[in-house]
Amino acid sequence: MIKPGQTYRSCNPHETTRLRIESYRPGDARAHVVDATTGKRPRQILISQLHDSPLTRDGQPRRTGYVLEQA
Repeated sequence: MIKPGQTYRSCNPHETTRLRIESYRPGDARAHVVDATTGKRPRQILISQLHDSPLTRDGQPRRTGYVLEQA
């Protein structure tokens, strides 16, 4: 479940982006996020890009989207 304050990191191994959820209403298609380190760059991201596990259902590492780092 997506909650404000959660931190997500990019699944792309060549990218170091980390996001923090600022706000999300259950049922919305997007969550409001900011850069986890600076708190800047407010934007919206599709919740379909936020994942609980770094692995796909086939057991392969994800290469796109963002994976939950901490609750």
